[in-house]
Amino acid sequence: MAYFDNVSNIKFEGATSTNPLAYKFYNSEEKIGDKTMEEHLKFSVAYWHTFTEDLSDPFGVGTAIRPWDKHTDPMDKAKARVEAAFELFEKLNVPYFAFHDVDIAPEGSSLKESFDNQDTIVAMIKDYMKDSKVKLLWNTVNNFSHPRFVQGAASSNNADVFAYSAAKVKKGLEVGKELGAENYVFWGGREGYESLLNTDMKLELDNLGRFFHMANDYAKEIGFDAQFLIEPKPKEPTTHQYDYDVATSHAFLQNYGLEDIFKFNIEANHATLAGHTFEHEIHYARINNMLGSLDANQGHPHLGWDTDEFPSDLYTTTLAMYEVLKNGGLGRGGLNFDSKVRRTSFEPEDLFKAHIVGMDSYALGLRVAHQMLEDKVLENIISDRYSSYTEGIGKEIVEGKTDFKQLSDYALGLSDIQNKSGQLEVIKGILNQYLVRAAAN
Repeated sequence: MAYFDNVSNIKFEGATSTNPLAYKFYNSEEKIGDKTMEEHLKFSVAYWHTFTEDLSDPFGVGTAIRPWDKHTDPMDKAKARVEAAFELFEKLNVPYFAFHDVDIAPEGSSLKESFDNQDTIVAMIKDYMKDSKVKLLWNTVNNFSHPRFVQGAASSNNADVFAYSAAKVKKGLEVGKELGAENYVFWGGREGYESLLNTDMKLELDNLGRFFHMANDYAKEIGFDAQFLIEPKPKEPTTHQYDYDVATSHAFLQNYGLEDIFKFNIEANHATLAGHTFEHEIHYARINNMLGSLDANQGHPHLGWDTDEFPSDLYTTTLAMYEVLKNGGLGRGGLNFDSKVRRTSFEPEDLFKAHIVGMDSYALGLRVAHQMLEDKVLENIISDRYSSYTEGIGKEIVEGKTDFKQLSDYALGLSDIQNKSGQLEVIKGILNQYLVRAAAN
């Protein structure tokens, strides 16, 4: 059955196209440097926002018109979603998708029934994947929505909840292996606390560390060699999230001896909520060899929660791809559209139009970032700004050949200190020029 009869396979038509169902900048086969755009960007569709999101909000019921939702039986609906998903994957020509366990299959009245439901749908997905190029970028489990997770999962004060969470992750790892997932993501939706008045933080963090080690042990046991990823997120839903941002999560991994097992899946909207830019979070991960994968979306600057909008900010996409290229690519990771259409974009075709905008935005960002790296624009600026550390006393500081006494003697001999302008406004203007030229071409 076809669910998007009004949509044909999406083609590249170029920057002057006015067709909302055509790519303007994303040409999957075009080479940027030594890789095609598809190889650089590794786009992934997020199953949850695209196929299960009904566009409800705290003030109104869902508005989404989704042909597969006509089914009243939960398993029939789940099967229809698989059919719709692969139709969209093929028409968009994306290489990857990602999901939580409850996205693909409904929970049953028992854990065993939930697992049985998953087995049915996983078998169906695996069958569809045989005739498709699409692969599973990553999977994960939802250990945050159900009331049983009201006080966390691996960090819960209730040992029964810890065990239940472990059982779900065990199943998730088995599903990931069955479908050939490149990565497995841990997102601690409720791994945090509301108040220290009733919290044993040390025990909760220790248990979280134990949980991750047990997950790694089981993955090895079953021969599942996917890259493990932590996805940081501040506040929402808990007041104090243990995985607040990349730096906080990195310190946690180091403290529990997990830094060689995990990398980070970094989301743009989460960076915003943490008070950072997307490129800041990616940069921190990159310079610490911890960059794994990206969730491509954006938040709203006037709203203080996770709006998960499709990315269209070219500054952000360019600087994100600049960091990715500096990293030598995303390795086993990709660009997953953890993005949902706006509540007013409720028609089925809007799912295509929104993905096209996101893909074009990152394709243009890739083009600009690559050209800037070729021209060494920022490298030259930064190199010049820190040139004092390449000779004289600066070089001795970097090489560890000086101490406070020698530095003090040097400073006492200074008659004047001359700083140079950072010229940030000029640099932003240069970035504008690159963006305009790339869009024109």
